[in-house]
Amino acid sequence: MAQAAEPIVRKRLTQAEVDVICARHDRLFQARPGGARAVFAWMDISGLKLTGRNLADADFAAACLEGCDLTGAKLDNANFFGADMQDAVLAESSLRRADLRGACLRGADLSGADLFEADLREGTIAAADAKLGFKVIEPRHRQETEATGACLAGANLQRSKMSGVIAIKADFSGAVMKDCKMIRANLKQADFRGADLAGADLSGANLSGADMRDAILVGCKMTMWCADGANMEGALTDKSTVGESVDRMPAAEMLRVHARWCETGGAEGQPSVFDGVDLRPLKSITGLNLTALSAKGAVFYGLDMEGVQLQGAHLENADLRSAKLYRADLRGARLKNAKLNGADMRGAQLGPLLIGADRLLSADLSGAVLRGADLSGADLRRAVMTGADLGRAILHGAQTRQLDLTDANLTGVCGLVLDDQAA
Repeated sequence: MAQAAEPIVRKRLTQAEVDVICARHDRLFQARPGGARAVFAWMDISGLKLTGRNLADADFAAACLEGCDLTGAKLDNANFFGADMQDAVLAESSLRRADLRGACLRGADLSGADLFEADLREGTIAAADAKLGFKVIEPRHRQETEATGACLAGANLQRSKMSGVIAIKADFSGAVMKDCKMIRANLKQADFRGADLAGADLSGANLSGADMRDAILVGCKMTMWCADGANMEGALTDKSTVGESVDRMPAAEMLRVHARWCETGGAEGQPSVFDGVDLRPLKSITGLNLTALSAKGAVFYGLDMEGVQLQGAHLENADLRSAKLYRADLRGARLKNAKLNGADMRGAQLGPLLIGADRLLSADLSGAVLRGADLSGADLRRAVMTGADLGRAILHGAQTRQLDLTDANLTGVCGLVLDDQAA
């Protein structure tokens, strides 16, 4: 009868020992004497705290990081090949170009983490064994019958390599996954609500039962993929999923007539209505005067709208994700429940619109989703953002006097400085 293999023994480190290794790693990066690269390969640091540490280029190969707290840590180019990272907390950490091949992330929290160009492909690691020659290292088994998936909500996975990854029931909601490689990945029942998968390769991937509501699937490769039972409600694909495509409308003429109506104060031309229309085929509407335009529920995804004039426009429930709204005039615009994830809104005017001698119309962005949007230098005076989602939005230099952020999500917001709220 074959004898059972002896368990792999990792050297257990204490918190004090880990702190010393991290301090030496810091000295190395600062080019100070006594520095040394942090090497945790084959070590057991489970449950220890490394929050905010700079561990770029560190070696965690085959290490046990179960339940380890790495919140906000800098782990760029780090090696986690074959590491056991079950239940680890890596929220808001930076893992750019990290090697996570074969790592076990079951139950790990990577919400808001930056995994740009990270390698999460399948991989195995083997160790010498006196009786078996070599044995594959397996992560420590958990007591639960069915493990909870990893949380990568809002994470940046752009151009990451995930071919063959097993991410059953993982949470990718709101994640940026542009050009991500997920060939033959097992993504059963995963949550992709609102995720940006533009240009991703999902060839041969299994997404059966996945929640794809409001996900962006533009330019995706879906050869031989399985999406049986997946919820695709509101998902944005290359084909129009809303009422009508602008290709079937005399759009250029309608916009010209609307601009004429604006320029003449209503004496000539007439207002245009693009409610529920897919405007993506236009590609660009830069600098147009579209004051008071009605485009409720319309799709502007990725559209170049630099300098466009949309004062008082009705854009409720519109899809403006990844739109280029640099220096756009949106004073008094109705943007309730609009999707503005990743939009370029630098220098945009979202202040009040003067519609009478003593009457101001505030821009309404209540319930709008602006996750990852760039609002640097934007005018947000008096804007209403009650219940808006500003997770990881950039607001450096934005004017915020009398900005209403009641019940808004401000997780990970950068550069927000609230001006004096006094009248």
